[in-house]
Amino acid sequence: MSTPTIEQINKHYTVREYKPDPVPAELVELVVAAGQRASTSSNLQVYSVVAVTDAEKRSCLAELCGGQRQILQAPVFLTWCADLSRLDRVCQMRGYEQSTDHVESFLVAAVDAALAMQNAALAAESLGMGMCYIGAIRNQPEDVIDLLDLPRLVFPVSGMTLGWPSAKPFIRPRLPLRAVLHWERYDLEGKGEDLAEYDRAMVDTGIYEGRQVPAPGREANMEDYGWQEHSARRVSNPMRTKLLQVLNRQGFGLK
Repeated sequence: MSTPTIEQINKHYTVREYKPDPVPAELVELVVAAGQRASTSSNLQVYSVVAVTDAEKRSCLAELCGGQRQILQAPVFLTWCADLSRLDRVCQMRGYEQSTDHVESFLVAAVDAALAMQNAALAAESLGMGMCYIGAIRNQPEDVIDLLDLPRLVFPVSGMTLGWPSAKPFIRPRLPLRAVLHWERYDLEGKGEDLAEYDRAMVDTGIYEGRQVPAPGREANMEDYGWQEHSARRVSNPMRTKLLQVLNRQGFGLK
């Protein structure tokens, strides 16, 4: 059983090569408006989006995001932000003081932003556009905040390139459903086999070719490099370790 919506979701692929053709402002607005229809905690809508089309500013963002060429190629770059500043203004107008000292406040805003940007991604793909999430927007968040004039209580959660794909990449397989769906309780039975199956599927795509380089301290004749090795290496190294300080600077207490 399927529906047009499910079929559209299952066609998703990440786009990192774009045509130079511009995206009309009305299409950007249509995509973001679709994002706004996502679920939001208590209808607070604690997120904002900064759309950047200026080539010079996109060049700065590309540099801040590790030199990613796709940010230069894509005609639009969207920065999705957790945004409690709007509610701060609402509280001031109504004679209240917003509580932003606890993790829950930031978590609500970050989840709201994530839900909205996924809705927007689906809308963009339904219009024939492609996109890619840019987590590297958090590499140097202070500079991004300054570049985009983000006020207190606004934090860039993720970037998103948006444009017309110049080629159609392959659709990557996902983990078997049984690896992520648990019934009644969290069940570890058979999950190792599920991961091994997915590892083989990812190796078969060929995306890890040329990456079979032993990690420091590992045997030279290591096993085939696949999703497990790639993922384990990635999460074994700390990343973006100064985010807490930046969040505190922006007014998020995170107690």
